[in-house]
Amino acid sequence: MAADPSASISPTARVHPEARIGPATVVGDYCVIEEDVEIGRECRLEPYVYVKRWTTMGDRNEISAGTVLGTDPLDKNFHGQRSYLRIGNGNRIREHYTISRGTKPETTTEIGDDNYIMTSGHIAHNSKVGNGTVIASCALVAGYVEIEDQAFISGGALIHQFSKIGRLAMISGNTRVNQDAPPFFTYTDNGNYVVAKGLNLVGLRRAGFTAADIAAIKSAYRLLYRAGLKLEEALERIERESPTEHTLHLARFIRSSRRGVCRE
Repeated sequence: MAADPSASISPTARVHPEARIGPATVVGDYCVIEEDVEIGRECRLEPYVYVKRWTTMGDRNEISAGTVLGTDPLDKNFHGQRSYLRIGNGNRIREHYTISRGTKPETTTEIGDDNYIMTSGHIAHNSKVGNGTVIASCALVAGYVEIEDQAFISGGALIHQFSKIGRLAMISGNTRVNQDAPPFFTYTDNGNYVVAKGLNLVGLRRAGFTAADIAAIKSAYRLLYRAGLKLEEALERIERESPTEHTLHLARFIRSSRRGVCRE
């Protein structure tokens, strides 16, 4: 077993001899760790965690009981080829969660750093989750979804495949996200589509945004959703009239959307 001498591995755990376990990592009772797995330093795996092959995990991750990492994709087009799950540093993944690796050969599902992922949900193949996000219990993230830094996904949300959620966006509980949700705003749904409901003021303030930052984002919101402008005209006015770091990021996000962004 390629485990650091300072790692603590329960005698009831089953760890493949070629799995790599970093310093001061704790592997709890009845965990299963397959070959071609690498786990960094100071991680903690509670009992009954299953880490499947081709999964890499950084440092200081806490994985709660019953979680399965690196599952085969829930995709009929998957035929067993090698693909990957990459998890960064400082993540908390709570009980009974599943995260799949990529579908096509040599592709990857990516989880960044310092995310708090709550219970009984799923992140599907080829998704990309940034840093500092919160994904609450029972949220389901479909394949090829992208979630930017510091987004907040409330409980029971359903994120449709190929959707994008912007930085510091907040998705309300049980919302169906079937179009891209630009950064900095809050969202719910109207029964058919996800819709914008204003600025995520609490999240922006907690993230250290100044009053001037928030005023510029509020102006951009009005141009996008309240001024009766065509989308391209609204973006041109945002870039011309309030070109801050954050509003320009907002404009780039919208311009890069392939599914189309939600409206108010």
